[in-house]
Amino acid sequence: MSDLQKYIKNRKSRDSKFALDYDTGYEQFKIGALLKKAREDAGFTQEDLASKLNTKKSAISRIENHAEDIKLSTLKKFANALGKELRLEVA
Repeated sequence: MSDLQKYIKNRKSRDSKFALDYDTGYEQFKIGALLKKAREDAGFTQEDLASKLNTKKSAISRIENHAEDIKLSTLKKFANALGKELRLEVA
């Protein structure tokens, strides 16, 4: 089981609203969780990343926690600031 899957299982067990809204909000949540994991794996705090992107910590938090309607250009900047590249896949 991946770290993301463990997080989802744990969160669903302790947060009934999350569990109820999980299916409808999964894709938006997944993007935010993936961005947060990428940031943490790169060793950055939200403050560190905000500084690299010339924004505020609250903007990084908002992206990680409410990633609906996020622009591709924002995703690309986020990835580049972490020293990564953005790859999209349509499956």
